[in-house]
Amino acid sequence: MPQGPVRRAGSALALLVAAGALGSAPLTSAYADPAPVNVTVNARAGLATVADTALGVNDAIWDSELGTTAVSDLLGAAGVGMMRYPGGSYADIYHWKTHTAPGGYVAPGTDFDTFMASARRVGAQPMIIANYGTGTAQEAADWVRYANVTKGYHANYWTIGNENYGNGHYGTAWEADDHADKSPKAYAQGVVAFAQAMKAVDPGIKVGAVLTTPANWPDGLVGGGDSGTWNQVVLSIAGPYIDFVDLHWYPGGGTEAESLAKPAQIDDMLYLVRGQIAQYAGANSGRIGISLTETNVGVGQNTQPGALFLAQTYSGMLENGVFTVDWWDVHNGIGTVSTVAGQTDYGDFGMLSSGGCQSGGGVCEPPMNTPFAPYHALKLMHSFARPGDQLVRAGTDNPLVAAHASRRANGDLAVLLLNLDPSSAHAVKISYDGYTPSAAVPTVESYLNGGSGVTSAQTGTAASQNLAPYSLTVLTLHPSSPTTGAPSAPGRPSATTVTDRSATLTWPASQAGVKYEVYRQYGARSEQLGETTATTFTAGNLTPGTRYTVNVLARDGSGRVSWSSSPLTFTTGAPATSTCSVRITDDNDWGNGFVGTISITNTGPAPLNGWTLSFTWPTSWQSVSGGWNGTWTQTGTTVRVTPADFNTTLSAGGGSTSVGFVGSYSGPNILPTAFTLNGTVCAAA
Repeated sequence: MPQGPVRRAGSALALLVAAGALGSAPLTSAYADPAPVNVTVNARAGLATVADTALGVNDAIWDSELGTTAVSDLLGAAGVGMMRYPGGSYADIYHWKTHTAPGGYVAPGTDFDTFMASARRVGAQPMIIANYGTGTAQEAADWVRYANVTKGYHANYWTIGNENYGNGHYGTAWEADDHADKSPKAYAQGVVAFAQAMKAVDPGIKVGAVLTTPANWPDGLVGGGDSGTWNQVVLSIAGPYIDFVDLHWYPGGGTEAESLAKPAQIDDMLYLVRGQIAQYAGANSGRIGISLTETNVGVGQNTQPGALFLAQTYSGMLENGVFTVDWWDVHNGIGTVSTVAGQTDYGDFGMLSSGGCQSGGGVCEPPMNTPFAPYHALKLMHSFARPGDQLVRAGTDNPLVAAHASRRANGDLAVLLLNLDPSSAHAVKISYDGYTPSAAVPTVESYLNGGSGVTSAQTGTAASQNLAPYSLTVLTLHPSSPTTGAPSAPGRPSATTVTDRSATLTWPASQAGVKYEVYRQYGARSEQLGETTATTFTAGNLTPGTRYTVNVLARDGSGRVSWSSSPLTFTTGAPATSTCSVRITDDNDWGNGFVGTISITNTGPAPLNGWTLSFTWPTSWQSVSGGWNGTWTQTGTTVRVTPADFNTTLSAGGGSTSVGFVGSYSGPNILPTAFTLNGTVCAAA
């Protein structure tokens, strides 16, 4: 059969690799330790609730298997809750009325009604991509009318275009775009027109706009004539008209270890995206959701690295409130064949085999629809994270073992354990905060390297398990006693006032007669900040320029404790007044580095004869490559700048200087917000 656009290895992903954006430090077996790995599961530290659309995949109109019962049965068994159509960049050349894609291949039996029949058999909701590149708002509105008025499909999620930043505006083009103006401003105005036309037909639909993903090309770039980056411009114009933003993430990685280190960037990636939404999308921007509708691994697409990457990425994204994560792709086609972790990898971005062979017939894939390793990981995710579950914080003391956890309404707790070590087994000791598991032997589901499917057994204990090399494991635990009668969870807190040293929090009440406990998430542990019988609390003694994630729990008079509220993340700022002020700017960004300027002002009553500016990068993948107007040093993540011979003295009451630097980053680039001058925390200029 004709292959899907294996452009995934030759467009956006290639740009990332060419730019050197390889991400976090790779995981290596140098970390391996014969001692048991300590795992902490913290049920007090609630994260996001799993949506019914959480586990998603991409379908494509070049895939002749799209509507078959065999594929629908496999996707249904994996718990797929969202299916995206008509397939990546094809969306911007696809015309649904005629079921044509000029310049591309359209397989028989892949029209919209066939797709919807398949989605219904699977039990999934559709994510439909309206054709922005070569289509019109009227064409999209007609599609909504056909889907939801004529056919009654209740298709609620619609994205305007695919990777529209890849239309040539930033110098590289793979996405079709017939518009004369290919700027983010033109795209944003198009999103507004599409959304208005489509919602005039069905006001209940949700419309999404395409954004760039932090630290992934062309994020951070400002094109000629633009007023800002793609995300800044799109959100500023289209923000009031959209319901969600859409990301793609192909983080690359030249080795298995580098690829499996990438999910460590997820928390910071989504922190930046939510910050951009809050800053640029206008009033009530908190209603805007986030979808990740394409992702895949850099190495080992069909083997165990793909499975481990899928489990890590889906878990991390869902923990951060992403409402769907959609694997690219159901079928895609054979690519470069290699051996990965002792298994044959076909370089196929599909999770099911296409059954094809290399040109010349050298190597052939397994029979059509044979599941590859990522499919089995998706099936295991269905056991781990079910709609309505609340994900809770989990962590380990060894970077080669990852842990995630989810809490269920019936009192059960599921723990996902990933051994990222390709050569060594690891014993784990598991401790629980805020949850007491039954002493019964737990049900353990596993997927091992080279396995043909997920296996299930009752083995080990809730506190101790053994993890095979390169394995995925889910423990399902029952509570030691019934959990009935506990208070309902408080609502998600909000921050009404945040300063450099304090934050005032408020939240919707649980029920009458309860006491509220406010916790900070500190890794996999919780630190209690205080308690109150009111629905407001001011946390003090905070550190300037620091990110905090907090939850609220309710405890009744009998000592029964509710589930955790959804989390709130906020960042403390700089003091309102100080004897110095500092301003940092990103003057010119190219996706894995930037030119920055730091302006320093002495606002105190005495001159400074000699000074030291200090700050800490928020992540481990940021560094100073070089600087000027001062002497720059970096130790770990801490940067210090001392003056040059011409700016040693800063006069009292406004003496100032500027220092510049070249910054490098290989993950989300979060600028520091706290600076000290001679040990004094400075105000923001």
